[in-house]
Amino acid sequence: MALDVPCSWTSFKCLLDKQSDHTKYSTSNSKTNVGYNCVPVEATDDAFWDQFWADTATSVQDVFALVPAAEIRAVREESPSNLATLCYKAVEKLVQGAESGCHSDKEKQIVLNCSRLLTRILPYIFEDPDWRGFFWSTVPGAGRGGGDEDDENARPLAESLLLAIADLLFCPEFTVQSHRKNNVDTAEDIHAIDSCEYIWEAGVGFAHSPQPSYNHDLNRTELLKLLLTCFSEVMYLPPSSDSNSNPWVQFFCSTENRHALPLFTSLLNIVCAYDPVGYGIPYNHLLFSDYREPLVEQAAQVLIVTLDYDTSTSSSPTVDGTTTGTAMDDADPPGPDNLFVNYLSRIHREEDFQFILKGVARLLSNPLLQTYLPNSTKKIQFHQELLVLFWKLCDFNKKFLFFVLKSSDVLDILVPILFFLNDARADQSRVGLMHIGVFILLLLSGERNFGVRLNKPYSVRVPMDIPVFTGTHADFLIIVFHKIITSGHQRLQPLFDCLLTIIVNVSPYLKSLSMVAANKLLHLLEAFSTTWFLFSAVQNHHLVFFLLEVFNNIIQYQFDGNSNLVYAIIRKRNVFHQLANLPTDLQSIQRALQRKKKAPEPISRTNSQDGVSMEGSRPAAPAEPGTLKASLVATPGIDKLTEKAQVSEDGTMRSLEPESAQSAAQGSPPGVISDTESWSGVWLHVSSASSVGQWNPTPEWVVSWKSKLPLQTIMRLLQVLVPQVEKICIDKGLTDESEILKFLQHGTLVGLLPVPHPILIRKYQANCGTAMWFRTYMWGVIYLRNVDPPIWYDTDVKLFEIQRV
Repeated sequence: MALDVPCSWTSFKCLLDKQSDHTKYSTSNSKTNVGYNCVPVEATDDAFWDQFWADTATSVQDVFALVPAAEIRAVREESPSNLATLCYKAVEKLVQGAESGCHSDKEKQIVLNCSRLLTRILPYIFEDPDWRGFFWSTVPGAGRGGGDEDDENARPLAESLLLAIADLLFCPEFTVQSHRKNNVDTAEDIHAIDSCEYIWEAGVGFAHSPQPSYNHDLNRTELLKLLLTCFSEVMYLPPSSDSNSNPWVQFFCSTENRHALPLFTSLLNIVCAYDPVGYGIPYNHLLFSDYREPLVEQAAQVLIVTLDYDTSTSSSPTVDGTTTGTAMDDADPPGPDNLFVNYLSRIHREEDFQFILKGVARLLSNPLLQTYLPNSTKKIQFHQELLVLFWKLCDFNKKFLFFVLKSSDVLDILVPILFFLNDARADQSRVGLMHIGVFILLLLSGERNFGVRLNKPYSVRVPMDIPVFTGTHADFLIIVFHKIITSGHQRLQPLFDCLLTIIVNVSPYLKSLSMVAANKLLHLLEAFSTTWFLFSAVQNHHLVFFLLEVFNNIIQYQFDGNSNLVYAIIRKRNVFHQLANLPTDLQSIQRALQRKKKAPEPISRTNSQDGVSMEGSRPAAPAEPGTLKASLVATPGIDKLTEKAQVSEDGTMRSLEPESAQSAAQGSPPGVISDTESWSGVWLHVSSASSVGQWNPTPEWVVSWKSKLPLQTIMRLLQVLVPQVEKICIDKGLTDESEILKFLQHGTLVGLLPVPHPILIRKYQANCGTAMWFRTYMWGVIYLRNVDPPIWYDTDVKLFEIQRV
């Protein structure tokens, strides 16, 4: 199909062919002129340059179609001065539009066209190392905000561009509603307005909800798209430990940007106030185009990028960075240089927290909505950006985290996360989504209130391919985790230590597990404690230690009410006896390893006791062939992700001294003494286990951790209860397990068990490794989600690799 080229637009190739009669246009960036003899077009040739932005009929899709990647690269290589001048002139037009306030339709169209053109060109500037400093060079006579200042004081082009975008985002009658009723000739002076009065949506710190405007939303979306493209220079640099090094974000979120506060508030409010269902009219999304959704998506992406700040390496910690800090005090403590992070950390009003939490929960739950009419409700697609935003909120603002945990509202976040985890477990292209969902639950599980909230009965009934059960949110969590472990794809194996750590963290507070969930836990122990699996990799035994710690916590602290788990332990008592009698001689080890070669997988999917799935559920499907995915940097091991804290009798936590964890070198298990050794990727697939470092198990190695297996509590329980249960069965001729459960419900082990061990919680701790992981994940999501137009497609990104599944 032939593309209709607007009449005023000539081919981008004209930058290669056009010769000027005037003198060469020079720039201070020598790299753009080195080695080329082509005669550039002079900057004053307005008739030539205006063709690129004077047209009234182009859209951003037109610009991407009319300016092919090959032509941009050709101009960059063969006529760099012309490309430099085009960038100068486009930025200059944006600066002029911001200065004048875009009063006329022509000015508005020029601003939009320049914005689209820069969005198209910038990735090709960033991908070439020779051009990397181009926008940060000082250009005499170009890109300045005012005409009277000396050339020495001229701003770098990047700063002029960012400040112009910020101004344009609060330009009356272009991106915001004017407060004046006068005619155009007396329009508001953009430098005289207080942009805090023009925040885009009611919510945090702003009570007035402006009249929605289709054109304003479209214009905001275009400018945010350009802003996101400016920030994306980091995509063209390899992963680095220098976490706060994006100069575009640093400048935009600094005090140089007078609109920082209203823009942060606008972005946050526009996301949290969005309701895709609207008035609930069935199929409304098919009848009317939702012009707000593209804006909300762009706002969410810009917001999470501006909040990409690693506080673990910052010399100025976030406000309220500890559990005792107070946010928004009269005397502001020193916050990070990034104002967006600073503002986020200082939100403190409960009504603001409620607005944010309700908004995020509403949007995360949107894909779960079920109606009697199929496909009748609009389903949003930006849940990954929302998960990153929720993570940032909890990480930077501890008051928000405590607010989330103090009521059952946290379950409105938990249910959609578990839904996404279950739905994505077979899809390799969504492994990043699996990671962030698990990281959020790990963060929440470090707080006692999360475990307590999990005891609320689960009645939501989201259709999922998990067994039907009656129980609590804790049962729901355990059943989904079991499903991930037993029927997820191989790349999820490094997450298993995180999944079990979450269960360990909440286990002391679980009052009553269902029989389904109890059987799932025992099934995992049964699979992980087979000799061939224990001996096939150096760290596999850690999974057994985690599960034993779960059982010990529940028996010691929640015995009453957990008769289902106790009964499951009694039924599977041979598993514990086998662990206690694990062979340690070399011959038995080698015999077990020979058996592993015959076993198809560590956990048999045919023996996962799933039974009947929920009504209306569909199985998790793998990615369709050809699906694109972004690679991720390796996640730190659980020892780097967490630090141990001990729960005192009054419920407070104290971090354990590092010296108390010194015996890792001797192979001590994580559940007993230490996690100081790295054990990311704990579960190696059978086919590859033996190839890792040519490691072979020895009797000494087996003895080193077998002697530390925390079996005393469980063995004592079995010693006391098994004879009693067997006697009742014989005396009463019982065959019905409900009678046995009734007996166990009224039983007690007070005074019969060992002294309760202290509760250990592994709390998430920020570090450079997770900051780098979040950066690659976040930008990978943004890359793959921006397909119309495909801003970064087929450019030479370095932060991650784009692969086909």
